[in-house]
Amino acid sequence: VQLVESGGDLVQPGGSLRLSCAASGLTFSIYEMTWYRQAPGKERELVAAISSAGGITKYADSVKGRFTISRDNAKNTVYLQMNSLKPEDTAVYYCNGHRRTVFREYDYWGQGTQVTVSS
Repeated sequence: VQLVESGGDLVQPGGSLRLSCAASGLTFSIYEMTWYRQAPGKERELVAAISSAGGITKYADSVKGRFTISRDNAKNTVYLQMNSLKPEDTAVYYCNGHRRTVFREYDYWGQGTQVTVSS
């Protein structure tokens, strides 16, 4: 299984970025997908999550109204559109795929992509 994030960059405050996470080696359409982030010296935190079919989303309060999570199950890809970026959004952003059955739990992580918001 591989989750490969891309799209991280240096951007000015108020700018936008779109992160992508391409999945392979798993049945993507049955996994819940989540974006997490970790800033230096801080714990990893949930940013946004989306259900397997894409009908349900969840956001951290700090990004509501600015970030949008979406997925394309035909392309095995989940996206994070980030608008009105703030310096406090600076972090490494990680993609996570999660699935739980009666018998076991499946949890996969990408390597992360750096987002830096600075003037």
